[in-house]
Amino acid sequence: MMSFDVFIAHAQACAAQYTDPADCVQAVAPIMRDLLPSASGLLTEAHQRGDPTHYARNAIMMSEDGSLSLYALVWLPGQWTPIHDHGSWGVVGVVRGMLEERSYIRLDAQRESDESIELVRGGVFMMGAGSVSTFVPNPDHIHVTGVPQEAEATVSLHLYGRNMNDFCIYDLATKTRERVSVAHNES
Repeated sequence: MMSFDVFIAHAQACAAQYTDPADCVQAVAPIMRDLLPSASGLLTEAHQRGDPTHYARNAIMMSEDGSLSLYALVWLPGQWTPIHDHGSWGVVGVVRGMLEERSYIRLDAQRESDESIELVRGGVFMMGAGSVSTFVPNPDHIHVTGVPQEAEATVSLHLYGRNMNDFCIYDLATKTRERVSVAHNES
């Protein structure tokens, strides 16, 4: 049975070895897959706290140097993120339930611009318990993630290549994006 400490140590070693985000997530994804069968038994009550008003981000680990963070996200039926990106690589594993991800593709050529952003809908990923997905920046992985109203509550693990204290959210109507701070629960 893998522990969070062993998983984090492996992830830190991969992040140190692989400077290219695509190589890093390729190395970390199998480790996340190996963690998932024991993850339910490792999650404390604090890691599994939900919030009736929005999905809950429960910190498991945030590195002192800001290079890595691990969260347990708890999604009640009908809870979704805004359209966002992370500005980082990441690896996501579903512990229980079904997580839906709807991707967006940025069409405009000015990737650094926060205005006149042209987004079109991309594919949909349905990730059940035991599933692992990854993403890399540049171009940023733009998506909305959540759990449909008719689905069951979901718990997922999210490992990021930085402390995830903020990210960019996108507004389709105004064609803009804005960097926002995001809160999490200490656990």
